[in-house]
Amino acid sequence: ITWPTSITWNGGSAPTLLAPNSDVDNASQVFNLTTADSGTTWYGYEEVANNLDKTPYKLFSWGWNDEGQLGHNDTIEYSSPVQIPGTTWGKLSKGTPDTMDFNLATKTDGTLWGVGSNMYGNLGQNDRTYRSSPVQVPGTTWVNVYASYRSVMGIKSDSTMWTWGLALNGVLGHNNNIKYSSPTQIPGTTWSLENEKSIMIYEFAGAIKTDGTLWMWGENNTGKLGQNSRTNYSSPIQIPGTTWKSIRGSSGSVAFATKTDGTLWTWGGNGYGVLGQNSLARVSSPVQIPGTTWVQVAANANSAFATKTDGTLWSWGQNEKGQLGQGNTTKYSSPVQIPGTTWSMVSGLRVSGDETAVAAIKTDGTLWAWGENTYGGLGQN
Repeated sequence: ITWPTSITWNGGSAPTLLAPNSDVDNASQVFNLTTADSGTTWYGYEEVANNLDKTPYKLFSWGWNDEGQLGHNDTIEYSSPVQIPGTTWGKLSKGTPDTMDFNLATKTDGTLWGVGSNMYGNLGQNDRTYRSSPVQVPGTTWVNVYASYRSVMGIKSDSTMWTWGLALNGVLGHNNNIKYSSPTQIPGTTWSLENEKSIMIYEFAGAIKTDGTLWMWGENNTGKLGQNSRTNYSSPIQIPGTTWKSIRGSSGSVAFATKTDGTLWTWGGNGYGVLGQNSLARVSSPVQIPGTTWVQVAANANSAFATKTDGTLWSWGQNEKGQLGQGNTTKYSSPVQIPGTTWSMVSGLRVSGDETAVAAIKTDGTLWAWGENTYGGLGQN
């Protein structure tokens, strides 16, 4: 059913057509119909985006380049954007700014490409040879890719999940600590294809399935797996609930997740108050950050950023380099608003050894960055 729409109801009382109750990563217009006579709720959606329409993009990179990770067939640092060859790029690896010296990206033909450091086989080439120009990972049905320190997670169009690279504390999810230099499948065929449904962090990982359940695995010393314990798991284990919408995290040993009702939840380590609870206490089970209009969340080591439905952008946590965008270097243990009401998307940046910068896009298509600028990572020349 295309939204908006008119519906002819054959039999019974006419239903009440409600406004869309959520927007899943700009991918689906979700709404419900409630029949006046029975109270039965019907759900429907239309898949319209999520880049499954194969929209092609040009790809640009800049900043630190000691391992050739910028993809320009050299190790020269660039303080302004430079195009990587090709005009059919799809999606960049996402999830955490930990990928300091290698990168991966999909193309619209379903291929996946990697460049940079390959110390633990994280480029998926069944070797450990570094590359300064993109090289293809086997396969032609890749949809999403998430990369961390030396570990990679890829999702294919059949909803299967594959991991490779370094296996610290079981982060690859194969019930062992064996590193793999080629993609290896994690059991299951219902992993979500949508954006921001998975994370791969330094030593832990998580993913949402198509049924709305959330699963975590890997290292758990701060309780970041959300199991009300500090036990490591080398295979996926479920966090209670079936309405999870997105999952984010950082190497600061913290995880963030949104639900379909617009609530924002967090757990794990709490350095600098990054859990947003107005305290420094770590939490090993999900706790809610106040509010019910959260849309998207991002993080770097000990700083967090999130947008709301009204176009506002909020930040909290560590702020030594001004990465919270508050015009100061004061740390905050609860969300504080960054000026403006037209923010659309936010992402943590890793511009050097510390994750101390952020970038965000406004609804007018402009790109903004602030925080540390070592190696020109803020793109200001």
